[in-house]
Amino acid sequence: MATTEGCLVASTNRGCKAISQGSGATSIILNDGITRAPCVRMNSAKDAGTLKLWCDQHDNFLTLKEAFESTTSFGKLLSMKVTVAGRNVYLRLQCFSGDAMGMNMVSKGSLAVIDLLQGVFPSLQLVALSGNMCTDKKASAINWIEGRGKSVVVEAIIPKDVVKSTLKTTVQSMISVNINKNLIGSAMAGSIGGFNAHASNIVTAVFLATGQDPAQNVESSNCITIMESTEEGDLWISCTMPSIEVGTVGGGTGLAAQSACLDVIGCRGGGENPGENAKQLAHVVASAVMAGGVSLLAGLSGKT
Repeated sequence: MATTEGCLVASTNRGCKAISQGSGATSIILNDGITRAPCVRMNSAKDAGTLKLWCDQHDNFLTLKEAFESTTSFGKLLSMKVTVAGRNVYLRLQCFSGDAMGMNMVSKGSLAVIDLLQGVFPSLQLVALSGNMCTDKKASAINWIEGRGKSVVVEAIIPKDVVKSTLKTTVQSMISVNINKNLIGSAMAGSIGGFNAHASNIVTAVFLATGQDPAQNVESSNCITIMESTEEGDLWISCTMPSIEVGTVGGGTGLAAQSACLDVIGCRGGGENPGENAKQLAHVVASAVMAGGVSLLAGLSGKT
């Protein structure tokens, strides 16, 4: 973690200790695909609808997929969600990007898709390569619902004795604070993806330490924290994070300090299987967020 907030490191470390004294963290990647959503404009709303219906045909998608993948060695076009607003059409392309975060890759492939579409629809005009339905570096419901980058869920069980000795509180008190703060409080605030204690604190610190784009903490910090009591009275906790955007090649990952941090995690550079190192980093980000959340909620519930 790279931060000027020393207490953040200490608190997250306490959460890591409590989780390690219990079951440890278990996580799984639910989806893996970076997105780009060009905005194009047609002569009429009817033409925009025709474009959408054409793109929704499976055979036509395969044609677009071939054009997209001709621009990259690792990128694979997974899906395209088409949205019409009057004469505007937004093409949300989702791409598997291997161990790269993938913004350059998906942008280059998107241009190839636009070129092909202009051959089929000569009146099609490209307004912007990014039409803000991607959505990059901005809060949005689409990332929260559909996901972007790596969608991860992580869980752990912390024994009640560890909650008392290490976290200095009780299981029921932590559950109550989580419900009233993270769930009800965030709902009353109209939050999008903010059903957590301070995920962005940990996401940003890990991003800076590992050479990620810190501005992408906006969507990467989307998280809902859920806590329950097990039949034995222990604490079960999970964090669901649908849009963690990370890579282990490119950008700042090649800097000396950041490369060293990726080495510590065991995921520097490209993996033996494309994408495995970036997925490992996403697992680490989600687990660290869970640890930081556990510790802060313990402090609040224990009034310490």
